Amino acid sequence: MDKSNDCCSTHLIDGDGNFNAVGIDKFMKEVKLAECGLSYAVVAIMGPQSSGKSTLLNNLFGTNFREMDAFKGRSQTTKGIWMAHCVGIEPCTLVMDLEGTDGRERGEDDTAFEKQSALFALAVSDIVLINMWCHDIGREQAANKPLLKTVFQVMMRLFSPRKTTLMFVIRDKTRTPLENLEPVLREDIQKIWDSVPKPEAHRETPLSEFFNVQVVALSSFEEKEEQFREQVAGLRQRFFHSIAPGGLAGDRRGVVPASGFSFSAEQIWKVIKENKDLDLPAHKVMVATVRCEEIANEKFSSFIGNEEWRELEETVETKPVPGFGKKLSSILDVCLSEYDAEATYFDEGVRSSKRKQLEEKLLQLVQPAYQFMLGHIRSGTLDKFKEAFDRALNEGKGFAAAARDCTEYFMSQFDEASAGADIDQANWDSSKVRDKLRRDIDAHITAVRAAKLSELTATYEKMLNEALCGPVEALFDGASNDTWPAIKKLLRQETEKAVTGFSSALSGFEMDEVAKNNMLSRVEDHAKGIVEAKAKEEAGRVLMRMKDRFSTLFSHDSDSMPRVWTGKEDIRAITKTARSASLKLLSVMAAIRLDDHADNIESTLSLALLDPKAAASTNRSISVDPLASSSWNEVPSSKTLLTPVQCKSLWRQFKIETEYTVTQAISAQEASKRSNNWLPPPWAIVALIILGFNEFMTLLRNPLYLGFIFVGYLLVKALWVQLDISGEFRNGALPGLLSISTKFLPTIMSLLRKLAEEGQSHANADPQHNHPLPARSSQSGTNDYDSSSASSEVTSSENGNEYASSHYKAQ
Repeated sequence: MDKSNDCCSTHLIDGDGNFNAVGIDKFMKEVKLAECGLSYAVVAIMGPQSSGKSTLLNNLFGTNFREMDAFKGRSQTTKGIWMAHCVGIEPCTLVMDLEGTDGRERGEDDTAFEKQSALFALAVSDIVLINMWCHDIGREQAANKPLLKTVFQVMMRLFSPRKTTLMFVIRDKTRTPLENLEPVLREDIQKIWDSVPKPEAHRETPLSEFFNVQVVALSSFEEKEEQFREQVAGLRQRFFHSIAPGGLAGDRRGVVPASGFSFSAEQIWKVIKENKDLDLPAHKVMVATVRCEEIANEKFSSFIGNEEWRELEETVETKPVPGFGKKLSSILDVCLSEYDAEATYFDEGVRSSKRKQLEEKLLQLVQPAYQFMLGHIRSGTLDKFKEAFDRALNEGKGFAAAARDCTEYFMSQFDEASAGADIDQANWDSSKVRDKLRRDIDAHITAVRAAKLSELTATYEKMLNEALCGPVEALFDGASNDTWPAIKKLLRQETEKAVTGFSSALSGFEMDEVAKNNMLSRVEDHAKGIVEAKAKEEAGRVLMRMKDRFSTLFSHDSDSMPRVWTGKEDIRAITKTARSASLKLLSVMAAIRLDDHADNIESTLSLALLDPKAAASTNRSISVDPLASSSWNEVPSSKTLLTPVQCKSLWRQFKIETEYTVTQAISAQEASKRSNNWLPPPWAIVALIILGFNEFMTLLRNPLYLGFIFVGYLLVKALWVQLDISGEFRNGALPGLLSISTKFLPTIMSLLRKLAEEGQSHANADPQHNHPLPARSSQSGTNDYDSSSASSEVTSSENGNEYASSHYKAQ
């Protein structure tokens, strides 16, 4: 047993077929395999001698299997079967390195060990790697086809079926895409399975019941070592948690516990060694197979190096090549003719088989170029179609006619171009590419059609938005009994106009009536939706609209002039009128009325909100509030904008918010009445007459008192005007008294000074007229003159005194 770099390995079966029971026991103890239970996996690798199996395992699993020294020649390196423990992979993974098949050391007839070791690997392992060169795909011996056929048959006969993963590792991958290689492998494996004689119990059992086939490809280790290591590192990740559901070994059945692995493996090997039915094809067929394979490989390599082919391949990757099919058919025909000439004396069956394989390999090699060519034809045809289609639409041609004519023309163009790219040796069908072109054309037509229809729809929807939004909003702003009839009329007119234009625009699309009617219905629904959306928007701000309407009607008269509350207005009637108009707005906005069904929303609101007493007397027998509901009678919920409960709440809030305006108007009216009515009440006048009878008789007996009273009246009136008594007391009693007390004396002095100046100017103007008069008449005349002068002075200077009063207030 060898142990280095944390990797433990043992020679499980030597070159003579002896099973190393002691070594496997030590190996199990060293790696503590018995502790793993069922959590372990076994991986084996098989393939031709010197194909790089050990190198792959060492790079893939961190093992230390002995590798071939290329500088010493190609010889057998691994003898028998070696087993090692993988480094750093969970769960515990064991790897078996099998002796290479088709080795010269054992000779062409001694192949029993090869079959036995391969059968042992398939029987013991969860995952079997089949190492093969890329250029061996399609071969018989190098690809292990006869060996796999025998192994399948014997395995079913000897062992109960278990799910094993067969992973074909394609080494030294060429430029042929993996997706082209994998179907060939899978087809070969399925053919082998179908051809294997099966026992009665498994006659109808599919291959997938026994094997999970997977294919991977790796670059050349010698020529592209860095790329090879990167790919191996990616492959290594797939072996982590391999026994988990969905993992590489996740479908295994009948797994042996780890503690019994050594005994189970020993018994399996014993049964395999005792089997004598394993054999290989005859030597003659083997020679023919090998030689024809060599000739085919030579011709294949010669074809790859052909300058004409290489130039054709490089060119077609970037642009279309005129005459592609004829040129490539000629190159292929030369290659196959050379093979026929050199392999003519070998076994006919093998020769034909290998020629067919060579032809398949050549066609697989050139198929990407053919696909490139078809791709160029398809993309070029599609681009030309798009240009022609757009040009036809811009010239005003009907959409459906343009699409139909352009499609027919350019599909025929593709058929002609693809026929020129066909290869004589291949029976490839370009229908898939043609179908893809047709799908691309149809997709482009569909996309353009959708864009055009969307553009048309958006245009007419925009026209409806412009035609409906503003007018509908204006109609809602002036809500009345005619609002909804006017909206319905406007909606009908604009919808008919839009539908007529839209229907005419759709005629070029040649739509079926159902689709056309659906689109027209969507336009009609959009128009209706605009109105409904605007109604909902206006219903959301109905309270603000109601307050604005109330303020306008309450604060302005019929001529739209601001009201001046002089005391003659009937505030109650004005308030009722303004609130009735606001309630009208509320009733209009309570529901959407685009149909012809009548409702009693307005009467219900009027009775319940404007005249609740009348409503109570009318519905005396009904104790339920008519607005205590979440729906209106005969109005569906989808058409309800404001429920009765919401209307009642809005009205309550409306009254609260407008109450201040009414109160202010009443206060202003009362103030106006007080300012314009200075006479005492009638009872006071009667009391004055009765109580002042004596004083009245005194005035009659002595008229001189009347002159003094008149002069006093003029002085008091002048002071009243000069001091602006009513204006001062408007702000309150105490502020008025304080303001009057500060202005009283200056105002008296001002009046006396003006009277003195007036008298002096009159004396200077007429000094000669000083005739003697009786004392009483002279005194009376003087008093009359002075009183009239003071009254004139107060009247003429009323505006100036108001300024003086304001000035004193400011002081």
